[in-house]
Amino acid sequence: MGGPLRVGVVGVGKISEQYFAQLPTLPNLELTAVADLNEERAREVAAEQGVRALTVDELLASPDVDVVLNLTIPAAHVEVGTRALQNGKHVFAEKPLALAPDEAAPMLALAEERGLRVGSAPDTVLGTGVQTARRLLDEGRIGTPVSASAQWTAPGHELWHPAPAFYYQDGGGPLFDMGPYYLTTLVSLLGPVVRVSGAAVRSERERSVATGPLQGTALTVDVDTHVSAILEHAGGTYSTITVSFEVWASRTPLFELYGTEGTIAVPDPNRFSDPVEIWTRSEPEWTVAPVAGGYADAGRGVGLADMARAIETDRPHRASGELAFHVLEIMDAILRAGREHRVVELTSAPARPADVPLDARPESW
Repeated sequence: MGGPLRVGVVGVGKISEQYFAQLPTLPNLELTAVADLNEERAREVAAEQGVRALTVDELLASPDVDVVLNLTIPAAHVEVGTRALQNGKHVFAEKPLALAPDEAAPMLALAEERGLRVGSAPDTVLGTGVQTARRLLDEGRIGTPVSASAQWTAPGHELWHPAPAFYYQDGGGPLFDMGPYYLTTLVSLLGPVVRVSGAAVRSERERSVATGPLQGTALTVDVDTHVSAILEHAGGTYSTITVSFEVWASRTPLFELYGTEGTIAVPDPNRFSDPVEIWTRSEPEWTVAPVAGGYADAGRGVGLADMARAIETDRPHRASGELAFHVLEIMDAILRAGREHRVVELTSAPARPADVPLDARPESW
């Protein structure tokens, strides 16, 4: 690859602000164009970023776009991604990869057939927080891992998001919205999942938009809003996870790894660089662990930068479509296990992504 990977963004909604803030700090990426169904909004963002505003069709066909950063709503991820691949573009998408595994599989097959890359958020696992926890785990600081427990809860995104309807449609809910952060981290730490059991419910609470121009608009809830699951990882370790839009208050968020010699408190996997704490039998008090791995000062888009470097050096990229597919299959299996009251076996088993060394720098990506 000669020079930076040229990036075209499709979808300039709320999450795009975080990507636009980070892209200028990533030397192997160059933003060249943006597109959105709301063409007026696309023109505004293009002016702010100093790039061209195109229609979606124009961007997907543009010769100065090497990779499509797909920030559309979940229901459009596969359609936009597939069209990008058909136009010879690599793809990096927001999570989830698709609404269902059967929907995502042909897109990944097309990418392999054409020699193109598919990457997917979350890339938060590449920051110093999760990577430090992984280094401590791999060094045996808490002995042999036995289990992990993760919990994320909130009353619902309608309290802060100006247009939250999609969070309550297929591809949304706490599992598909927040689950990928926790599940991607669990797989990165403990390896792939082989079987799951789960339960999912939704309340009859009425919901409406709390802020912005749509304030007071009623929301229709088409997804489960409280989900719990037990996951069996290939190495024999078990983890539990609960994600919810039904909890008004909780004393502490929880993400912990339990081993035969201690516990690692994993930082918020929706963030890149929060501190890691560790407690061990030999040092029986909570201490903050020194940063031991990960891209420093990372933000959204670091997974795309990692993918660009992987294309250049012909190595696997870390925030891969295969990993995102596995997480998607886990989420689908959790919901099926809850509906069918049974344990569901998984079919995909990606290798753990390579860890990120502490000395990784932008020029080495």
